Amino acid sequence: MNYQRFFQEAIDQVHAERRYRVFADIERIAGSFPRAIWRSNGKAEEITVWCSNDYLGMGQHPDVVAAMQAAAGSMGSGAGGTRNISGTTHPLVELELELAELHGKEAALVFTSGFVSNEASISTIGRLLPNCLMVSDELNHASMIEGVRRSGTEKKIFRHNDVAHLESILAAAGRERAKLIVFESVYSMDGDISPIAEIADLAEKYNAMTYIDEVHAVGMYGNRGGGITEREGLAHRIDIIEGTLAKGFGTLGGYIAANSTIVDAVRSYAPGFIFTTALPPAIAAAATVSIRHLKNSQVEREAQQRQVTRTKEILAAAGLPVMPSNTHIVPVLVGDPELCKMATDRLLGVHGIYIQPINYPTVPRGTERLRITPTPFHDEALIDRLCNALVDTWDALGIPYGSAGRPAVASSDRIIPLLVPKSGG
Repeated sequence: MNYQRFFQEAIDQVHAERRYRVFADIERIAGSFPRAIWRSNGKAEEITVWCSNDYLGMGQHPDVVAAMQAAAGSMGSGAGGTRNISGTTHPLVELELELAELHGKEAALVFTSGFVSNEASISTIGRLLPNCLMVSDELNHASMIEGVRRSGTEKKIFRHNDVAHLESILAAAGRERAKLIVFESVYSMDGDISPIAEIADLAEKYNAMTYIDEVHAVGMYGNRGGGITEREGLAHRIDIIEGTLAKGFGTLGGYIAANSTIVDAVRSYAPGFIFTTALPPAIAAAATVSIRHLKNSQVEREAQQRQVTRTKEILAAAGLPVMPSNTHIVPVLVGDPELCKMATDRLLGVHGIYIQPINYPTVPRGTERLRITPTPFHDEALIDRLCNALVDTWDALGIPYGSAGRPAVASSDRIIPLLVPKSGG
């Protein structure tokens, strides 16, 4: 049997579907964010990054970097093992206390990534609840979809942010059946916000639990960076809040915050937690400093929102198809995978601007886009330069201008890449 053929056919399928991805070799410059070095064909060029999820630049904040260096210098580079064996370091304990306090919950549990925190927590909660019905928004992230799948329970998908559809599912299930509503606060490809209060109302009416993913909101919303649930005063109405340390907080890792019983149950039963080496103490220490800083500083949040607003205004005034967004996400519609890739290649090669193409399966076919994420450090000159570069790119490639309405959504299953070779088995 030619095993290699199956792998090559899988790669060929990705190419044929025009969604093969090439990673740029990027080296961030500490203290000069969003500047970076791009290495290609033996050359090194300085570029500007416009698609980072380090939304507030906290990954290069001097206090955060200093905390990481100090912890690595005093405790070493690794955690030493899983939490169950030897990896519960003091910085990790402090981090979980900080996260619980941030969200007004009794406890928190840290995982190695946001993907793992979603997959492990959702699947474990679903398995522990008898005859649980998973009720999931159709645009949920792949990690949440995987958690629902791995729970092994029945699932129902409700139309994106459609509370009437959600209610019909909950009503049909009845009050007595265990139910977990799984949704996000900020949906990262369109930049829209879920109707959290209405979902919480339905959860109370139909006796369901709620699980919200705040990964694209923590650090950036609320008076202390607790996310949309904090901003809207709703954290106490949500059973489990999940977040990340890798975006607004600028480090690495994921977490859940909930009452102590739920957290203890996930800690005791989730394989994705039990059998994974803990975060290194240096990362935990850096994350704690970042969270504490953003609990007390409004400077980063206010500057980000200011630059986001200006970016949207400047791009829209130039006639570029900026898609509707109520958050810091600035999607610009291209609508074709090849043009999207060509646009990003031209922006990088001609203008020194790095924006990754967002193609299927991350978004539905026909809604391919550039996903721009302004930070406090993208000043007016950089925004103007971005606009000029986009106009040049749109003209050079013949990409349509005009307004961009919200695209029709597709099933959330689209997010899971299909790697089945064309020839089958």
